[in-house]
Amino acid sequence: MCGFTGWVSYDRDLRAERDTLDAMTATMARRGPDDEGVWAGEHAALGHRRLAIIDIDGGAQPMRADTPDGPVVLVYAGETYNFTELRAELRGRGHRFTTASDTEVVLRAYLEWGPALAERLNGMFAFAIWDGRTERLVMVRDRLGVKPFYYFPTPDGVLFGSEPKSILANPLAEPALDTDGLRDVVSFISTPGHGFWAGMRTVEPGTVVAVDRGGIRTDVYWTLPATEHTDDLDTTVSHIRELQEDIVTRQLVADVPLCSLLSGGLDSSALTALAAKARDGRLATFAVGFGEFIADDLRGTSDTAFAREVAAHAGTDHHEIALDTGMLTDPALRERVVRANDVPWGGGDAYASLLLLFQAVRERSTVALSGETADEVFGGYRWTHWSAEREPETFSWLTLVPPRDGILTPELRETLDLPDYVHDRYAEARARTARLPGESGLERRMREDSHLHLTVLLPLLLDRKDRMSMATGLEVRVPYCDHRLIEYVHNVPWAMKTFDGREKSLLRAAVADVLPRSVLDRVKSHYPQTQDAGYSTALRTLARRYLDEPGHRLFDLVDRERLTAAANGEGALEIGTRLGLELALDLGVWLEEYSPSLKPG
Repeated sequence: MCGFTGWVSYDRDLRAERDTLDAMTATMARRGPDDEGVWAGEHAALGHRRLAIIDIDGGAQPMRADTPDGPVVLVYAGETYNFTELRAELRGRGHRFTTASDTEVVLRAYLEWGPALAERLNGMFAFAIWDGRTERLVMVRDRLGVKPFYYFPTPDGVLFGSEPKSILANPLAEPALDTDGLRDVVSFISTPGHGFWAGMRTVEPGTVVAVDRGGIRTDVYWTLPATEHTDDLDTTVSHIRELQEDIVTRQLVADVPLCSLLSGGLDSSALTALAAKARDGRLATFAVGFGEFIADDLRGTSDTAFAREVAAHAGTDHHEIALDTGMLTDPALRERVVRANDVPWGGGDAYASLLLLFQAVRERSTVALSGETADEVFGGYRWTHWSAEREPETFSWLTLVPPRDGILTPELRETLDLPDYVHDRYAEARARTARLPGESGLERRMREDSHLHLTVLLPLLLDRKDRMSMATGLEVRVPYCDHRLIEYVHNVPWAMKTFDGREKSLLRAAVADVLPRSVLDRVKSHYPQTQDAGYSTALRTLARRYLDEPGHRLFDLVDRERLTAAANGEGALEIGTRLGLELALDLGVWLEEYSPSLKPG
């Protein structure tokens, strides 16, 4: 796992732009604390920061292959889990390798198959290849978008990088607010291609973006398919287990310490049990806690006891990370969160707690397995089951999230027009769903719901996981994002997915023999939040700092009277007010850190 950046310009000599390239590369230092490398040709310049995971001594980047017609240079972030098989195949085709890294496999695969190599890769990856033979840049992103990738078209080429901050370090990219980007943030959806910043795009999951003198072209190499599921229940459960074991085994490969994130929920417990079994119990596990637990609508049971039980059952070396309100509301930590995101998500303690957890994990490990994506794949969310009962009118997860645009100025709320925006994005996302002919109303709804979770909600969660982990130099792997598992389970009929009347029925059945009964029977409990009454007080204190600065730019976006009312209230913040306040606080930090131009409309 690493961070990269680059610049293609067909009208200038980039060998004279080393200072700018160095500045762009330096922004990726936290993503890659182990090594730094740059390469510059006449019309392309690439920078890389490395987090060494596989072949510590031999995987330096940018990695270059010289050909008679020009150099082919790669910058790469992520992991290719089938690199061993690909290396063997490429050797059979005459390729010679000088390292044991998966990076060199990707480079040689491009030399053999060109951009079509993307279809052969199993993993989480984002990479850019400058092909000096044709003076073309090829940018590739994994199927689910586990690894981030941004680009910024210029009049004579493109800027690109793992994060927006690397692009914004180039004077050609002015930090300016993009209205649709702000709409996505406030409404908590992700629109394919949106890069939040004005003029900035994302390399969409499952695509190859090519840049040459003729312009920019995007080709799709993967979409979520619709195929008929013909396996019976026993065969389906058996195949899911086989896939899980293969996926976990592949993702345990690392030349550095590896651990598992363990919440005590079904998803992370299943991964932990399978990983511990594969490693004969030689596995560290980490859990996070917030002190006293109070049940709510989304969290019926505390994680702590379940995580301990799974750790004891699997024989892992278990660690618990305790967080408190002072840690979660530390202004310096909040600034780190926004800088890591480049975006004012307003995620509050969810983002802050992840950053603190990953920071603690990084002291003992370099790689961690995460249960992220199981809910989207297997139907674990409560609101997913509501879609089975009636036709949804919007993204199902928004039914439990109060609107948070009330904290914004009336003028900005009118400009954003979020109800119409979300309605249009919902219609577009549904239209992108691949379907089977003759599907019943129920099966159609649930196929759409699965597609929306995997293509609209999941990118937000994966981005959160990536940004908070990579800000600490920790690689987090997500086994449930393996495209083979997703393709298979996505196409299982809803009746079979819920054959025993519970959420994630297939996953429970597939791992029934490796987990304690208490964990198998546990009802879905969402990621924990602090329930300390002092958290609301601490948020109000943070908000008053802005109220003490009447001319602060925050009030170009946020309504002063509403922020004052929230800051001067008493008792626990109502959920909608809390969400709005968290958004306002992130907007304030973001404005100070990035000094963007504000031209919404």
